[in-house]
Amino acid sequence: MSETDGGQGAPPEPGERTPRRVLVTGWFSFLHGEATAGDVGAAETVCAALRATGVPHDVAWSPVFRPEGIDLRAAQGRDYSALVFVCGPLAGEQLRELHRRFAHCRRVAVGVSVVDPEDLAYLGFHVVLPRDGVGAHSQRDLAHGAPPGREPPVVGVCAAPRQPEYGVSGAHERIHESLGGWLVTKDCARMPLDTRLDRTDWMHCADPAQFDALVRRTDLVVTTRLHGLVLALRNGVPALAVDPVVEGAKVADQGRAWDWPVLTVSTAERGLDAASLDRWWDWCLTEGRREAALRATEPVSPLVGRLVEELGGPHPEAG
Repeated sequence: MSETDGGQGAPPEPGERTPRRVLVTGWFSFLHGEATAGDVGAAETVCAALRATGVPHDVAWSPVFRPEGIDLRAAQGRDYSALVFVCGPLAGEQLRELHRRFAHCRRVAVGVSVVDPEDLAYLGFHVVLPRDGVGAHSQRDLAHGAPPGREPPVVGVCAAPRQPEYGVSGAHERIHESLGGWLVTKDCARMPLDTRLDRTDWMHCADPAQFDALVRRTDLVVTTRLHGLVLALRNGVPALAVDPVVEGAKVADQGRAWDWPVLTVSTAERGLDAASLDRWWDWCLTEGRREAALRATEPVSPLVGRLVEELGGPHPEAG
């Protein structure tokens, strides 16, 4: 433990009658800060400990990340006896400003990285309980102790690129804009899926088997690509499929071939109907799971047999 006195404001004296309420902050509290799963998980660990010991507390959130929460401006007008800064490096002007804003509070940093012990961002804390860094003995990160939460569905999102061959009928931009705006309202773990293979770029799969492995780990695939639909069904995963071409084109045709629902729009100016998306989302995560599992057992396309016949070979058995 490091105790510092950076001249940023003295903590309340033991005899003072100050309400014991704590403000929990982190990089997720700053307007232009960054909210990460680790930082927020570390804050949840701290909040759980405060609840368990009966300490009232609030969390300050960036209004960009959680506009419904208390931001630092609103928190500054409330009566806190202590401020806790959780996770991340103790460096930068945003932290120095935090000390100035809450000079009346006892300020404690926990689970943080000490970058420069001479930085006022560090010296402004009355107590620093470091995770690592200069002069610190390495400690386990706090995110490990976050209380277990719900288990939302894992949703793969496979978007088609712009397809100029469809000319003015292509509604890709409008479809993807409305689809993206709707997706962020759903409680799910979103995972980008790109069917493009690349053996030199780690961000892409190198062969179809790798892509299949990703798809099988999802509960649902949301897609505007033909192969997003087909490869989801191949792996027994329901697909919420949208054709990005007005009145439907190859994605809608695949839906008919597989007897699988595909949403379409009637004009390029029209976005997707959120109520319809919600309805098919619910279906995919319930009855759609059984239907997708059945589609995975369907026989190979008869086009294979027809090709073999054209080439003069025996007709393979379907199935």
